[in-house]
Order: sequence, then C-alpha cells, then structure tokens
Amino acid sequence: MPESVDILIVIPAYNAAATLPELVHRCQKAAPDLPLVVVNDDSTDDTSAVLAELEIIVLTHEHNRGKGEALKTGFSYAAEHGFAAVLHLDADLQHAPESIPHFIDLYRSAQFDIIIGARTIELSVMPFARWATNRLTSWIISKMAGQQITDSQSGYRLITVACWEAIPLATTGYDLESEILIKAGKMGFTIGEVPIETIYTGGKSYINPLADSWRFIRLVWRNRGKQRHGGAESRILPLL
Repeated sequence: MPESVDILIVIPAYNAAATLPELVHRCQKAAPDLPLVVVNDDSTDDTSAVLAELEIIVLTHEHNRGKGEALKTGFSYAAEHGFAAVLHLDADLQHAPESIPHFIDLYRSAQFDIIIGARTIELSVMPFARWATNRLTSWIISKMAGQQITDSQSGYRLITVACWEAIPLATTGYDLESEILIKAGKMGFTIGEVPIETIYTGGKSYINPLADSWRFIRLVWRNRGKQRHGGAESRILPLL
C-alpha cells in the first residue's frame, strides 16, 4: 500500500445525523487521499439514511455497543485491509478535521505509536466541570502510563494498528480511551501530541458523569502497579 494511503480515518457515530454530512465533507477536504470509515453504532435517528447518501465506507452495529466497541470495529477493518494506522475523531464536530494534516506530519516525521490531539486545558476556553475532570484524569493517567499526557480525554487520535493490536483491551465504552493510554505507556509504546482547537458545540453528550466516573475509578484500580517498561516523554508539535 502506498505511504499516502496507509492511514484510515475512522469516525464512531451514534445519533450523528445532524453533523455527519459537514464532518465527512471537511475530512475529505482536509485529507482527500485518505479513505474514511464511519461506524454506525445502532443509531436511532436518521444517521443510517444520511450515511447512505455519502460516498464513504459504512460499518454498522446491529445493537448499540458503545464507543469503545465502535473503535474496535474500525481498527479491525483497518487491520484486515492492510492499513498501518487509524486516525479517529468524534462525530459531533468538536474536533476540527482541518487538524488532520498535523497528525499526519507528526506521524511521518516521528516514531510515535499514539498521537493525541491536545486541547487547551484552561478555564477560559473549557467549562469548569470538564476542566477539573480533564486535569485530574490526565494527571492520574500520566502517572500510570509513565509519560506526560496533556489531554487524556481527547477522542481525536492517531494510533498505529500494531500498537492497538498489541494491547489487551477490556473496556467497551468511553473508558477505552483511558485504558489504551495507561496500557500503552506501561508497555513502552510512545505517545506524542499535536495541539488542536478547543471546540464546544453545545450538542448532546452521551457521557454519563456518574457511570463513566465509576468506570474510570475501576479502570485505574485494575491497572494499578508498576509499569513494565520505561516510558518516553510526550512531545508537542506546534501548529503551523
């Protein structure tokens, strides 16, 4: 496979009919050479009808299985079709597709296994509850992974398929994104960052604060202990 198409864009989607047409258009404009897959996690709105009108690959879950499972489906497709890495972003337009080239540039120039799109974690641009949660979880995950992670809750990431397949993932929801960072760091995989725009659209969030906080605590408890390999410092690539 030519280098230019060794990355697959994956968008996990649940009830995203309102945002998918614009998101897909902007992704294709930002990275016209990269194939794009949307994983429809048994949406109950018009997502299926909207996706039928778009010229993309669609993978569909017959039952709602959670974001983590949607990502697993996307990565399985990538592995089966020979892609080296997956760049995934959320479907709610809180990730600007125009940042995709920055992920690709860092992927091409450095040997990172995971690249996180790091938002500005400041009260001036982020609601207090999200600021506090992100500060705390990023500090905990950085300690557990043995690497400095600025924005552990960002769902905008590039991950190599080799890294993904090497990590035994037990979670199925939003907590999978924390799990992979903790386990990747402990296993010696390297984590880099690119700064991305902080966007809040005011759209509906499918995160359950109580349930997902409990899942995070349980995840941390299960993965406590010493890291098996030394981690590397995260590096941040300035936006051009």
